[in-house]
Amino acid sequence: MSTKIALKFSRSNRIYRPSEPVEGKIVIKSPSSISHYGIRLSVNGSVNLQVRGGSAGVIETFYGVVKPITIVNKSIEVKPSGKIGSGTTEVPFTMVLKQNGEKSLERFYETFHGTDVSIQYLFTVDIARGYLYKSLSATMEVIIESDKADLLERPVSPEMAIFYITQDTQRHPLLPEIKSGGFRVTGRMSTLCSLLDPISGELTVETSAVPISSIDIHLLRVESILMGEKFVTETSLIQTTQIADGDVCRNLTLPIYVILPRLLTCPSVFAGPFSIEFKVSIVISFQSELSKLHKKSDPRTPRLWLAMETLPLELVRIR
Repeated sequence: MSTKIALKFSRSNRIYRPSEPVEGKIVIKSPSSISHYGIRLSVNGSVNLQVRGGSAGVIETFYGVVKPITIVNKSIEVKPSGKIGSGTTEVPFTMVLKQNGEKSLERFYETFHGTDVSIQYLFTVDIARGYLYKSLSATMEVIIESDKADLLERPVSPEMAIFYITQDTQRHPLLPEIKSGGFRVTGRMSTLCSLLDPISGELTVETSAVPISSIDIHLLRVESILMGEKFVTETSLIQTTQIADGDVCRNLTLPIYVILPRLLTCPSVFAGPFSIEFKVSIVISFQSELSKLHKKSDPRTPRLWLAMETLPLELVRIR
């Protein structure tokens, strides 16, 4: 049995704010006692940028890795050199990412896992054992949210955008029967939303000559990275929420209720080298034999049997 090491944080969800102490234990399980030259705990927070596609050309994609933006990089000694006994040993630790009055390298952006932009805070414990033995280490991510002092004091009143979708609002070609028969869908949806609240609204199918197959709400992220003198932007799908299945009754108000995924969303960011924005897209699928041949097509791609309307979405975090 080999020696195992793990990080165990005081909070099971591992959500902390920069000014809060990050506490926990280093758990070491060893079949025999071992000597070491010190136990160190380090944290590395960074914004990792990589261009994978979107509006990037061949050259940008080839040289697509941009130098990471360091947010925080610090290390502390948890325990000086000595011995660790056999069995299970727990070593407590405490670390504060941002001390009061301390000047940070960069703004503490919230944790975010995107396609081209990734913001992570990784804690790593290292046990040095000298030249003859391999060092022991373990890494775990913590989730960072904005300090309360940086948040909006008042609750956010959702800004409702009124929309209507008809054959005349579509910028792509539709099936002849949809174009000639016509349809009209109206509704409203929140475009300014707290991360703790759902995206809410309502939708009504007033008329439609062609039966409807489904109505879906797509949550999209728009990531932009500065490459040289221009921004490279990529839009990707985060999640899809179906609000209607089948041909819905006309003039019936349908509620819109979309819960935001934690790690895949964050407050909208407009920084110099990068930006993270969000959009919501209302997609209406009409019943068509042609749609059955393209079941695995990208839902963001305009199709002859689809009608869609896309709205900007600003996400914020409040106290």
